[in-house]
Amino acid sequence: MSMTQSRLSGGEALVRALVAHGTELVFGIPGTHNLGIYRALAEHGVRHVTPRHEQGAGFAADGYARVTGRPGVCLTTSGPAVLNAMTAVTQSYSDSVPILLISPGMPLRHPGRGNGTLHEVRDQSAALEAVIGYSHRVQSVAEIPLAVAQAFAHMTSGRPRPAHLEIPLDLVDALDKVSEVAPLLVTHPPADAVTIAAAAGRLTTAAKPGLIIGGGAKGASEEITALAERLGAPVVATANGKGTFSEHHPLSIGAGLHHKAVADFVADCDSVLAIGTELASTDLWNGPLKFPGDLIRIDVDPAQMITNALPDHRLVGDARATVEALNQRLGKGSLSEEAVKRAERWQKLFRKHARTQGAVWLPLVEAMREVLSPGAIVAGDSAMACYYGTLSNLPLEGPASFLYPTGFGTLGYGLPAAIGAQLGAPDRQVVALHGDGGAMFTLPELATAAQERLALPVIICDNGGYGEIRREMVERSEPVHGVNLPGVDFALVAKGLNCHGVTVDGEDRFAAALRKAFAADRPTVIHVVGDLAGA
Repeated sequence: MSMTQSRLSGGEALVRALVAHGTELVFGIPGTHNLGIYRALAEHGVRHVTPRHEQGAGFAADGYARVTGRPGVCLTTSGPAVLNAMTAVTQSYSDSVPILLISPGMPLRHPGRGNGTLHEVRDQSAALEAVIGYSHRVQSVAEIPLAVAQAFAHMTSGRPRPAHLEIPLDLVDALDKVSEVAPLLVTHPPADAVTIAAAAGRLTTAAKPGLIIGGGAKGASEEITALAERLGAPVVATANGKGTFSEHHPLSIGAGLHHKAVADFVADCDSVLAIGTELASTDLWNGPLKFPGDLIRIDVDPAQMITNALPDHRLVGDARATVEALNQRLGKGSLSEEAVKRAERWQKLFRKHARTQGAVWLPLVEAMREVLSPGAIVAGDSAMACYYGTLSNLPLEGPASFLYPTGFGTLGYGLPAAIGAQLGAPDRQVVALHGDGGAMFTLPELATAAQERLALPVIICDNGGYGEIRREMVERSEPVHGVNLPGVDFALVAKGLNCHGVTVDGEDRFAAALRKAFAADRPTVIHVVGDLAGA
């Protein structure tokens, strides 16, 4: 801690600390109780983007964090605003994304049972602590820089998780002597050398190795590619791991663990290395994978190491550092023709299953494949066009190229996440992909994208409501009700929100609209109807 002190307001102390930790962009909405923070943002030149709802702010911060690898920052006012953002940060918690949610709270000496103060919540910090595991309410202006440093250390060490920082509203404008706190040094060590040596020995003797990569592997793309080639191991990815290992690589089987081909592939392997994946039901859909051979897991979270599957070798450590250490142990190698042929066999089975499951969306996916450039980012919603269509049928390359609300499975994620992703990666193509039901959850964020002048295609596949739930009702032989929604003219709505809008019902028209959208001066809603939308 520096001995240099300055007399600062709580808002000034907060923004200075954020800047010291590399914050350049904040997503948020001003309110009565956070104006002192907004004054400091303007004075320090921190870029601010104003979504139209706090949930959109949280999702945008999530998209930004996923593509940049840096914590996203979401700033709300107290009470209903921070609770609006709770869904978004819970999604971030579920998918291990570092988001700092900042809000004012009730005054320091606020009565415990309440007195009717504006935006009063009995204990909003406890509410956030209950769902994301980290919420800290500061007790003085002087504590704020320390609290920011602690929050960033929490988000960037071990398993990435969100954090909530609450500033009592009477501290936002209060003055006090404040000492700056330098960012804490966070290291990312590999697993211990003995365990790495044992795992390397097992992998060396494996005749039929395989790799499963999840969201926790996205910082180790180059190292994993080198390891897969050295071992001659085919690779399958989860939704959050999609693109980390290029799906154009000859060893890539594909993304999506729920296909029968993946279960059969794992059962055929004599050694499986799983990197940064929960092996959770939200990825598997059809029950746990069976590992007749050895299972080796790399995970930064010790508790996760033994959740959902018990490994024969437990490598607790940072994915990149641990895989790099494995590569050093294994030495150099070249990709054999036999390994490529083995991968091709599993690719064919995987693609057969994926194309069968996603058949109605294949024309849409093929058009996207034709238009998207290498390194493109698809921000998907929890929609049939995403989990049946693009997840397993649209090859992508590059970490964080498929942003998807896997664990919590919320609706409305795609559009605001795409906004955050585009602002975090302005040189990459970004596209949002929604169903018509989920699009309505955050549709006003079109105005945010228009205000920022983003050339963002927003694809809305209209199948007349909540198609997946409708399918499940039919499958259960139960009455179909509550799922069929009256049609919305999304192209017309888009124009009302200062975006371009077009309705398409054919593959050629869709591809042309997508190309035009990437060259536009603002967002373009592409309303997909008919067979192309899976209707």
